Amino acid sequence: MTQSVPPQPQQPTDGNPYAQQPGAMPPGAMPPAPVAPARGGNVVLGVVTAVVVALVTAGIYGAIVGATEYEIGYAAIGVGFLVGFAAGKVGGSNPALPVISALLSLGAVYVGQLIGLGVLGAEIAGISATEMFTEHFAVITEAWKESADAMTFLFFAIGAFTAFSGAKKAAA
Repeated sequence: MTQSVPPQPQQPTDGNPYAQQPGAMPPGAMPPAPVAPARGGNVVLGVVTAVVVALVTAGIYGAIVGATEYEIGYAAIGVGFLVGFAAGKVGGSNPALPVISALLSLGAVYVGQLIGLGVLGAEIAGISATEMFTEHFAVITEAWKESADAMTFLFFAIGAFTAFSGAKKAAA
C-alpha cells in the first residue's frame, strides 16, 4: 500500500520563504485601482468644431443684437463658452485649443455685432438683410466703427476669456 503525499507549496527560488508568489496579493491588500485612459482627443476635429460653433453662435448673437438693438454681455459670454467648451470636449487637452478658442470667439463676437448692425440697417433702409450685407457691407463696418465703445471691447474680452476657460474646463 502506497501513501500519496500532498503537493507541497512551491518555495521561492531566492531563498526567502516569506516572499510573495508571482501574481499573489498579500492578505487584506486591495487590488490596484484601474487607470483612466488618457484623453488625447482629436485636435483638428476640435478646431473644426470650434469654427462651426463660432459661426453658429455669431449668427445667434447677431440675431439677438438685431432684435434687441443692444449688445448683451451674457450673449457674449455664451458665445465664448460654447466655442471653448466644444473645442475642449472634442479636441481634448491640447494647450493650443484654449488659445484658438479665444481667437475664434473674438471673431464670433465681432461677426455677431456686424450681423446685428446689418439687420438694424436693413430695417432702417427698407431692404433685405442679404442685400445689406452683399451691397452695403462698407456701411455696416463704418457703423460698427462709429458705435464701438469701451463696452464693445469689454464684450470681446469677456468672450475670449470664457472661451479660454471653457476649453480648459471641458478638457479637464
